Amino acid sequence: MIVKTEEELQGMKRVSDAVATTLQMMRAYTRVGLSTKDIDKYGQQILEEMGAKSAPFETYGFPGYSCISVNNEIAHGVPSDQVILKNGDIINIDVSAELNGFWSDNGCSFIVGEDIQELQHLVDTSREILLSAIGQIKGGVRICDIGKLIETKAKKAGYTVIRNLSGHGVGRSLHEEPDALTNYYDPYDKLRRFKKNSTVAIETFIATKSTIADEASDGWAFVGNKGGFVAQHEHTILVTSDKPVILTEMNGI
Repeated sequence: MIVKTEEELQGMKRVSDAVATTLQMMRAYTRVGLSTKDIDKYGQQILEEMGAKSAPFETYGFPGYSCISVNNEIAHGVPSDQVILKNGDIINIDVSAELNGFWSDNGCSFIVGEDIQELQHLVDTSREILLSAIGQIKGGVRICDIGKLIETKAKKAGYTVIRNLSGHGVGRSLHEEPDALTNYYDPYDKLRRFKKNSTVAIETFIATKSTIADEASDGWAFVGNKGGFVAQHEHTILVTSDKPVILTEMNGI
């Protein structure tokens, strides 16, 4: 959306604070031995206490209140009593919600317990690339140039990017224009530019092997076409004429 009034800006700040606080608290709550359903129920409670509604549950009838993906799952993992977290698992929690007609989205990957799978570098790289990309975004910047930055930094670090998952506009609904804020350089997408006062969700999908996300057998989750692991980090931001405002800054990413 394009933020035109102070009321709209405050609406986006409130919902962004809600999803960011929920994500931060869910991350702190996560530990070995919990199921992903336990963590999801905890997040549901936090959102409801803030008066917010889960975006995937409300929009898509998703069987959970947040997307929680573990190990080989890339995104949209369904919270389950059967998925019990083990030492060294890589987990991604993605929280999006609606509050008073405004929507916001954020997520992060992290290691549960000890880094026995040696994936902390992947996680750190995803986070660092996200923050680097956000730092370059302002009104008038070409969308494809941010994709190029993400892809170039990922390759330099020895990783690939997932090409069919991307950031997106957000504000009055969960997914808005501009859509397909890709993690790679698209030479056919040279005209689209970030617009001042727009709100967008910027996210990285940095992978050890895969380049495409394939739908898993449950019809919800995504897995990599070549296996391996993926780290995702996401902020909702307000684009300005200078440095953007990170609306979900409270999540601590």
